[in-house]
Amino acid sequence: MEHLLPTSTDTSDTHWRVNTATHGWNRIDWAELWSYRELLYFLMWKEVKVRYKQTALGVTWAILQPVMTMVVFSVFFGRLAGLGHTTGGIPYPVYVYAGLLPWTFFSGAVNNATNSLVGNSNLITKVYFPRTMIPLATIIAGLVDLAMSTGVFLLLMLYYRVPISWHVIVVPVLLVGTILAASGVGLLFAALTVAYRDFRYVVPFTIQIWMFATPVIYPSSIVPKAWRGILALNPMTGILDGFRWAFLNGRIDWTEIAIAFGVALVLFWIGVGYFRSVERRFADII
Repeated sequence: MEHLLPTSTDTSDTHWRVNTATHGWNRIDWAELWSYRELLYFLMWKEVKVRYKQTALGVTWAILQPVMTMVVFSVFFGRLAGLGHTTGGIPYPVYVYAGLLPWTFFSGAVNNATNSLVGNSNLITKVYFPRTMIPLATIIAGLVDLAMSTGVFLLLMLYYRVPISWHVIVVPVLLVGTILAASGVGLLFAALTVAYRDFRYVVPFTIQIWMFATPVIYPSSIVPKAWRGILALNPMTGILDGFRWAFLNGRIDWTEIAIAFGVALVLFWIGVGYFRSVERRFADII
C-alpha cells in the first residue's frame, strides 16, 4: 500500500512523495529509523504505560513475575529435584534468578513483539512509518522491567551474602546479544502473525518449550557432553551462562559465548530480512 506524504508544510506549494516499503530481503534502513526516533520514543513509552494501565499493582508486576517464578523453581527444582546441589555453592534462588533476568526479558520481548503489529493495526493502515519500529519499541520497553528486576536481584544477592563479581562490567555486552536474539525472533513472529494469526497461540507454547531447552533452572555443565554442542546453538544458553559468570563469577566458556552471539546475529538477519520482505503487504492484510 502506498501513502502520499507532503514534503513541505507550505500549503500554497505542497510537493508530495511516495513512501513505499522496499522489496526483497533488505536490511534495516538505520537512517530512516533515526529520522523517526521521536516516534520510536513515543511508541516505547506508550507500550510501558499501556502494559500496566488499570492494574492494581502497576509496575510491581514487572518484579513479581521473576520473583514468584524464582520461588516456584526453588521449591520444586532446587529442593524436591535436588538441583540446588549443582550450582557450585551458589544459593539456588540466586542462581536461578540470575538466569531468569535475561530469560524473562527475552521471552517477554518475543511475546510482546509477536502481537505488536496486530495490536497497532489502526496505526499501520493510516500512515506510513518504518513498520519495524512497532516490534522494536515493545522490545526496548522491556528494558524498563529488566532494570527493576535487576534491582531486586542485587537485593537478593545482598540477602544471601553473595559478593558481586567485577565481571558485571560485561553485562551491557551480553544484553546486546539478548536484544539481537529477541529482535530477530520477535520480528519474524510479528510478521508471521500478521498473515497467520495462529502464531499468537504457537509462540507462547514455543517459548515454554524453549525455556526448558535453556539452562534457566539447571547449569549447562550437567548436560551430557554429547548434547552440549546442540545446546550451544541455542543463543540463550551462552547468554545465560554469561550473565551468571558476570554476576556470580565461576565458569565461563568463551566459545559458547561466541556461538551465542553468532546465532543471535543470524536470527536477527533472518528476522529483519523476512520482515522487510513482507512489510509492504501489512496494511492490506492486517
